[in-house]
Amino acid sequence: MKIYIKNMVCNRCIMMVKSELEKFGLQPDVAQLGEVDLRRKISEEEKELLDKRFRELGFEIIDDKKTRLIESIKTCIVERIHYTEEPLKITFSEYLSEKFHHDYSSLSKLFSEVQGMTIEQYVINQKIEKVKELLVYDELSLSEIAHQLHYSSVSHLSKQFKKVTGLTPTHFKQVKENKRIPLDKL
Repeated sequence: MKIYIKNMVCNRCIMMVKSELEKFGLQPDVAQLGEVDLRRKISEEEKELLDKRFRELGFEIIDDKKTRLIESIKTCIVERIHYTEEPLKITFSEYLSEKFHHDYSSLSKLFSEVQGMTIEQYVINQKIEKVKELLVYDELSLSEIAHQLHYSSVSHLSKQFKKVTGLTPTHFKQVKENKRIPLDKL
């Protein structure tokens, strides 16, 4: 049985969800960002108890089809930006359209209605959070960060960073007081 879980956006989240499932006597076969395959079907009562516990931890079981699709889109974007270094050979819109077997305009419209922002804004926010992470680690130059995140230029990255954060990347790196935003809060 597959269950979908909102706000499950990092490897630590996966470990926490798996741990909670095991406490409930459920053995997940596969756990990945946003979803878990269980070895057996769970009752409505078990699902309610699980959901209550997950909500206490900042997660939520998703039942409706539209919300599952939105969470899957978000998970896909997070995976591509934060966990995959291989560049996309097509645009994000083409990638999402192919992956979810839907016309991009319908995905975009649904995403905007539910999230209150466009897919493009969500992608930009995720990329800026990744830039912040890399700036805080202080291991790569801005040019290397721009290249790693597939920006057309350092200038483009800098303009987008300033538009989103109000700071230049250099100023952000200097102050580091502007705390990063958890991925599930974007």
